[in-house]
Amino acid sequence: MLTPGDTAPDFMLPNENGAAVSLDDLLTDGHLALYFYPADFTPLCTAEACAFRDMSPQLATAGVRLAGVSPQSQQSHDRFKTKFSLPFTLLADQEKRVIKKYGADGPFGFGTRRVTYLIAPDKRIVDAVRADLSAKAHTRFIEKAIAAHSIKGAPPVTAE
Repeated sequence: MLTPGDTAPDFMLPNENGAAVSLDDLLTDGHLALYFYPADFTPLCTAEACAFRDMSPQLATAGVRLAGVSPQSQQSHDRFKTKFSLPFTLLADQEKRVIKKYGADGPFGFGTRRVTYLIAPDKRIVDAVRADLSAKAHTRFIEKAIAAHSIKGAPPVTAE
């Protein structure tokens, strides 16, 4: 797992619409909360995504963009995003290249760990949390990021 002060690895992944999205693209408006999750439509991952959805106005006001990464396909992400009205980008990493770079690969290469990073515009990891079985730990982390790392005077991040 990456730690505060590390440089976030660059990447390019397809989003739910099939468009290529890079780390630089996600950092154009300020800080990024990048979360890794095991699978679309599973109970805990759905609860986590919906909690993040409900926090999206506060994230936008704080100048923090949110994006999720999992090994499901772009088509699965599109259905997941549509079904639950998720206002943020979902990135498909079917080969788990980015998941591995960010230390979110499961034990022995099975599954994906639940990891969330707060990344500054200079690609520095500001903070991170890993809690595989607790979506609430990740929502508390995002709440803390909003409170501690709000970008004063930053324009709100536009919803995807």
